[in-house]
Amino acid sequence: MVSKVFLLLVLLLVCGAAGTHDHNSKNASHLAGIEFPEHPSFNAVTSSATTGCSLPNSKKSNPSQDEGFDNREDDDDEEEMEGGGGGGVGGGGVGGDVKQTVKLDLKRRSARIEKEKESVVESKMRDLARIQTLYRRMTENKNQNRVSRLKKEQSKPQAAPAAAPESSGSLLSGQLIATLGSGVSLGSGEYFMDVFVGTPPKHFSLILDTGSDLNWIQCEPCYDCFEQNGPHYDPAQSSSYRNIGCHDPRCHLVSSPDPPQPCKAENQTCPYYYWYGDSSNTTGDFALETFTVNLTMPSGKPEFRKVENVMFGCGHWNRGLFHGAAGLLGLGRGALSFSSQLQSLYGHSFSYCLVDRDSEANVSSKLIFGEDKDLLSRPDLNFTTLVAGKENPVDTFYYVQIKSIVVGGEVVDIPEDVWQFSPDGAGGSIIDSGTTLSYFAEPAYQVIKDAFMAKVKGLPVVKDFPVLEPCYNVTGVEQPDLPDFGIVFSDGAVWNFPVENYFIEAVPRELVCLAILGTPRSALSIIGNYQQQNFHILYDTKKSRLGFAPTKCSEV
Repeated sequence: MVSKVFLLLVLLLVCGAAGTHDHNSKNASHLAGIEFPEHPSFNAVTSSATTGCSLPNSKKSNPSQDEGFDNREDDDDEEEMEGGGGGGVGGGGVGGDVKQTVKLDLKRRSARIEKEKESVVESKMRDLARIQTLYRRMTENKNQNRVSRLKKEQSKPQAAPAAAPESSGSLLSGQLIATLGSGVSLGSGEYFMDVFVGTPPKHFSLILDTGSDLNWIQCEPCYDCFEQNGPHYDPAQSSSYRNIGCHDPRCHLVSSPDPPQPCKAENQTCPYYYWYGDSSNTTGDFALETFTVNLTMPSGKPEFRKVENVMFGCGHWNRGLFHGAAGLLGLGRGALSFSSQLQSLYGHSFSYCLVDRDSEANVSSKLIFGEDKDLLSRPDLNFTTLVAGKENPVDTFYYVQIKSIVVGGEVVDIPEDVWQFSPDGAGGSIIDSGTTLSYFAEPAYQVIKDAFMAKVKGLPVVKDFPVLEPCYNVTGVEQPDLPDFGIVFSDGAVWNFPVENYFIEAVPRELVCLAILGTPRSALSIIGNYQQQNFHILYDTKKSRLGFAPTKCSEV
């Protein structure tokens, strides 16, 4: 059972190395004159989690105050032990009359735990590396050469841009509704959207990411790619695929490989390079394609809606932590994101509702482009301002202005300047669907953690659990008494979270851990998707506001 815990945490931290394929294709690359770094080695990791996230509700006797928790395996493992086991770690520790077979089994399990601890610690370091990379992107203005390239081209004649994306079929209440699902079953801590790409349309699952702009998908020929479920997208098999030329003004919207490559021919395609941190990146051809998503009719009958001329990246070199996905759907504030490209069709707002992370694969929720009148009419819908414009060095992120944190009904003592942008443009707080847990910059994280530890009474602390802390033994406790948690924004809005959104039930009915981690001071604070579960989240860029309402997302 304990080994399952660490596999769950690996999924929650969205880390672990992704496998790669080396395709030796006779098809020549469209990318001319570009040299790429050597292909690094990756170790394929597959993992699964079947435990739920809800806190325990079975009534038993109170646990001992000693540190530790019940380390018993599941029923099948217990039946294999001579004498049926009995006397696991927890309560008062290992009893004196425990049989030798049980002790030997615990030693074997201990070796597995140590191996998993190393994996989880490594995962945390990779996660922090990604956040630090976002910090460098802000301070160094890394989406960089598009600015210099625009300056160089300003005095040159520009070709007229192609038509904006178009939608086939009549509009239904100005909405486009797509299906979302948890990626846990695919070994990912993120959420996936079903899309159909090309003509004829082929199905792919893309990661939903409000922290980036570029839409991209792994393409044939795929020279350096990670493992995905199903075949790669093949532009040669789509009649609606169109390359964007390197002289096209839209080519300036993407970052080119560094150093930038000059156009050597009139028909040369536009190369792109996009990086996320942690060595995760995608490189390929910038192009146009038709995307088809499933639409829910007012009658409840499903239908499909085509969106033509969507700008996207056809990735031939892709590396990183994109477990099972075929690519990524960017929903950031920049011009390249899927949501920004759909504004002419569905307006300046979109919303989503994220189901429980450990929902079954057939449980889904919705991503809605366009005004959702049912959501807007809800009395429990709260809004806070999206910080926009001059204050933001990067136009991709959805910034919010945190004022204070409430733990157990009390505002904790965090200096307000922790939440402000630093003079070099770093810092601030964002909401992000592509980050799993929530991260708060120091010293905010330490203060929050200390506040929880001071207010939790009567539950034994489990100190040897990796990465997450504090962790508590809740064996036998029907309703653990855990403090409330909320975020207060500078405009007075308050976002209160249910306990299952900030405590992970790491071992069902036995162990819970605070699902919040820290980042270095001046780094981003991030409200991740774990805290967004079962809230309907509304992004309204026209009115610069973020809405949130508690919702049973599987019923949306």
